[in-house]
Amino acid sequence: MTIESKDKPVRAGIVVTGTEVITGTIEDKNGPWISQELAGLGVEVSHISIVADRASDLEAALRFMGDDGMDLIVTSGGLGPTADDLTAEVVGTFAERKMVLDESMEEKIAKILAGFARRLNFDADALRAANRKQAVVPKGATLIDPAGTAPGLVVPVDDGSVVIVMPGPPRELHAMWPKALETAPVREVLDRAEPYAGVMLRLFGLPESEIAKSLREIEEGGVDLDALEITTCLRKGELEIEVRHRPGAEDSLTDLIAGIDERHGRFLFSRDGATIDSQLASLLQGHKIATAESCTGGLLAARLTEREGASAYVSGGAVTYSNESKTTVLGVPVELVAEHGAVSPEVAEAMADGALKRYQADIAVGITGIAGPDGGTEEKPVGYVCVCVKTSDGSKLARDPVMPGTRADIRERSALLGMHLTRRLLLGEDFPL
Repeated sequence: MTIESKDKPVRAGIVVTGTEVITGTIEDKNGPWISQELAGLGVEVSHISIVADRASDLEAALRFMGDDGMDLIVTSGGLGPTADDLTAEVVGTFAERKMVLDESMEEKIAKILAGFARRLNFDADALRAANRKQAVVPKGATLIDPAGTAPGLVVPVDDGSVVIVMPGPPRELHAMWPKALETAPVREVLDRAEPYAGVMLRLFGLPESEIAKSLREIEEGGVDLDALEITTCLRKGELEIEVRHRPGAEDSLTDLIAGIDERHGRFLFSRDGATIDSQLASLLQGHKIATAESCTGGLLAARLTEREGASAYVSGGAVTYSNESKTTVLGVPVELVAEHGAVSPEVAEAMADGALKRYQADIAVGITGIAGPDGGTEEKPVGYVCVCVKTSDGSKLARDPVMPGTRADIRERSALLGMHLTRRLLLGEDFPL
């Protein structure tokens, strides 16, 4: 749910080109990244369009955004040497600018390609001819030196829009982006933007419907929510509430956070946007954690070790998918599995005990469950998961919910529950569910 601000900020649209993105062969990472970058500058992103490598599709997207009054239009992709790399030419048509050869840029590209030719034994002259088109640009465009072989472009349009043309490979785009922002046409637009202030709140275990109800109650209680832009999103089992505002709405923000804290403080684990991953990384300093996973197949260990420096606190982990491995690797008693079943609170605790001992840890997480889509029973349906977090001194937190969603959802949410139970145990807090 989004509550729109009354202000009318500088607006932008993003056009991502590439048939391979349309077909799903490559995931679009440029659109969201550019959107976040622009938001941090106070620019409101109104559209992200993905179009195939067809001139008519790209031109239609540009014209749509121009007609909708975008101050900035950012494109990514379509700047290479092949026939389907059409972005520069289409942007030139859109801006009604003649295409011309920039000899200085042609020389820069030639030098870059000469290095490739020497190292890979390619024909330098053939490469230069094939890539000459990358130096053909709309007249009057500001060129941005390439991080690969394709230069970026900044092209003003007579209707007031400014088009930023960037390459598709994220590494190149990221390297060239700051230079694009420094160009005079872009700087002129950004100088009109008024940066947002705000905060990201994160909750775990609360449905989105409860927040919608609370926002209505807070507004009815006299808090001016019209002064705020509030976006709620249930993402991978956690509820994110992003609140942005222009200068002057600080009191409304304070009152909103107080209202959410009053109603849902037991679910609110982050008031400053810090993720559960970063919080655990801090809380685990001085500790050693181990994992014992069945249905999650190592997802928890993967998240714990994703951060740099995780070796300081991650002792080890085991994926004990079969009953036999639970017994041989973790020492889970055969009779315990026979009596309670492999998916049971008792076995989850025994897995945590085994991980504590095997990896000489002082805190361990045991996870076992039925991820589906088959294997469930009336007593233990698909989604039934048992998670136990235990310390070497015997303290523990354990839960056995029925997780909703697909097999992937259940596995991911089970690992997330393990992280949140770990956080609570390290803080000496109970878990609200």
